[in-house]
Amino acid sequence: MDSSSSSSLIFCQLDKEFSKEISSLLKPPSSKQVQEYFDELVKTRQCNGLKIKNNGNYGKGVYAESDFNEGELVLKDQMLVGAQHSSNKVDCLVCSYCFRFIGSIELQIGRKLYLQDLGVSARMECATESSDEEDNSLTADHDDFGQCSSSNSKKKVPLPRETIESVMNGDVELPYSKQFPLPSAVSCPGGCEEAYYCSKICAEADWEFFHSLLCTGKCLGTPSREALLKFIQHADGTNDIFYLAAKAISSTILRYRKSKAAQVQDKGKHNEVSGNDNSDFSLLLEAWKPISMGYKRRWWDCVALPDDVDYRDEASFREQIRELAFESLQLLKEAIFDKECAPLFSLEIYGHIIGMFELNNLDLVVASPVEDYFLYIDDLQNEKKERAERITRPFLDALGDEYSICCQGSAFFPLQSCMNHSCHPNAKAFKREEDRDGQATIIAVRSIGKEEEITISYIDEDLPFKERQALLADYGFKCSCCKCLEEKS
Repeated sequence: MDSSSSSSLIFCQLDKEFSKEISSLLKPPSSKQVQEYFDELVKTRQCNGLKIKNNGNYGKGVYAESDFNEGELVLKDQMLVGAQHSSNKVDCLVCSYCFRFIGSIELQIGRKLYLQDLGVSARMECATESSDEEDNSLTADHDDFGQCSSSNSKKKVPLPRETIESVMNGDVELPYSKQFPLPSAVSCPGGCEEAYYCSKICAEADWEFFHSLLCTGKCLGTPSREALLKFIQHADGTNDIFYLAAKAISSTILRYRKSKAAQVQDKGKHNEVSGNDNSDFSLLLEAWKPISMGYKRRWWDCVALPDDVDYRDEASFREQIRELAFESLQLLKEAIFDKECAPLFSLEIYGHIIGMFELNNLDLVVASPVEDYFLYIDDLQNEKKERAERITRPFLDALGDEYSICCQGSAFFPLQSCMNHSCHPNAKAFKREEDRDGQATIIAVRSIGKEEEITISYIDEDLPFKERQALLADYGFKCSCCKCLEEKS
């Protein structure tokens, strides 16, 4: 028996061993549980004017508790889980928790040119990502997030390495860069060189919620560190969505550990509750609650069939997707497996987590201050512009058209994910000038009355009727909004 067959049998045994617990984790929460959870979430986040309700037809929906005018902010939603695309990390240095740009204009420019000079650059078009999960996400109009273009039409003019390093290291100050101050970069508490933050608060929050289990710093034991690096390498080479799933599992484990530690402290170190399996699983169910509220299907069942795959090969394609998820999970299991949270490492759970992101994730986009900086220079008048461009023009020419690349990633937002689709929506994801982090920002596109459902479009609503319906079939429903009913007849 080869090693792959052996590992498959061991893994299937794990799924079978915890089948009861897995069923409990995947059991949809009751209407009362859903209502209580979202009522508390709306209250905690001070999302005034909103109410999450079960509407009977499409599950959860978001409704207006007060009137909203056209252009008014409806919701700013903090992500439950989010990650920057690995290919985008070459272009943008952002906080690993809130995704705000950090460092300085000089650091952003110098770092990008330095990595380009080393040949590290992994180009991507800002509005697309080759991974399967991007094809099916709830996409936002990137023009609405600010200019986010990446074209290769302009030939780059390289700069000397010494000049690039001087800017990156802060030895050179570019003109008017102080007009665009950025938070200083704070290093990861675990000492890895992958995560940086805009503040100590974000660093501590990320460590507490996710990163302490996913940090590749030297403080981590060597076997676990090597396994985690293999997992990350696999995710980078196949699909970023695996890293989102890893963060979801890590956050659940860390919530469980925190609750159990508090329980032990409350009842005494020698209390038998510390060895009570039923009590421990109740804590795991509670820790899992934020994930349980998201709509889920298995990834290999719900991922859209690519255009280049014949429908007759669909079964084979979906099995390949399942095997890809299995490979990823095995690597994650080797890195962060927790025996008390073993059900989380079943393929069934992993598949449903990824499926939740496949069906509900929103593009994470933060406009680049580097673009704003060069536009500011371009808007200067006469001699000021001429003097500034003598210094800035060589850097702009070295960056080429890629100077404007924004932070790009994927995230799951608990409140926004409750918004249902309409091809004639009354709201949309739209970043305003002041929205400089990764939170989801939903703006009214027309007046919304009290008690009216707030809807967004999961797709390009300007497409013809049949194309819209085909795209929405990947989400498992047919749209019957007023626009579709009119165009169908």
